[in-house]
Amino acid sequence: MYKITLLIHCPDTSGIISKITTFFHARKGNIIYIDQYVDTENKIFFMRMESEFSNKIDIDSFRKNFEEKVGTPYQMSWQIYTAGKPLKMAVFVSKYDHCLYDILGRYKSGELPVEIPMIISNHPDLKSVADNFEIPFYHIPVTSDNKKDAEKAQLELLEKEGIDLVILARYMQIIPEKFILNYPNRIINIHHSFLPAFAGAKPYHSAYKRGVKIIGATCHYVTEELDAGPIIEQDITRISHSHSIRDLILKGRDLEKIVLARGIKLHVERKTLVYNNKTIIFT
Repeated sequence: MYKITLLIHCPDTSGIISKITTFFHARKGNIIYIDQYVDTENKIFFMRMESEFSNKIDIDSFRKNFEEKVGTPYQMSWQIYTAGKPLKMAVFVSKYDHCLYDILGRYKSGELPVEIPMIISNHPDLKSVADNFEIPFYHIPVTSDNKKDAEKAQLELLEKEGIDLVILARYMQIIPEKFILNYPNRIINIHHSFLPAFAGAKPYHSAYKRGVKIIGATCHYVTEELDAGPIIEQDITRISHSHSIRDLILKGRDLEKIVLARGIKLHVERKTLVYNNKTIIFT
């Protein structure tokens, strides 16, 4: 079987689903999943569809015909993804290791169907972790004096390996604009806070001082505006006055691992669609 996934959004009007399914059926596609959503306020239609073909298709011709017969007439923004080689994912880290261990454990167990050709860090501390999982580790220091050179070295590594997706697994550096432009909606960050509340370097300390009853973690795409990119996944855990700051940090780290893993899986499975700095998440 040859499987493709279609993601679209366009102005809402009648006949969209019929037109798409007819197009796929005419090319002997068997639709195995379809989900759609209409933003009634902005009159925008969103859809995700999976289809199987008994024989491999000419994907370039398929895309061209889809644009001519469906995409252009319906003013559609669309992507067609083929199920083949797994995405190549680079992991960026600093000194915190909990998210890195979790990602690599899921990767080795087959839970994350990706390739991880490299781990990049601005510190050498986690090289032993990369070595244990037999993944190349690149230490690229980042200082106020060498940021341009560091960015260039990072981008050269990513380009050389054909990286599709970048994961910031508690990478404690601001990502430069050029970097973001090279990987739009393909850089995923985990923020140790339930955005937008308590953003900043020490959210657990702020939460402790405020006496909050829940803490959370947020997985989002990286944009030029710090910690303000489209949110992919969030979760919370309840706390009380009896919890110390250390308790909050430990609970928060557990959340960060889970939320980041969910966000990565949603992206890898092509279940996220970004529109106007927010995400449509298909189940």
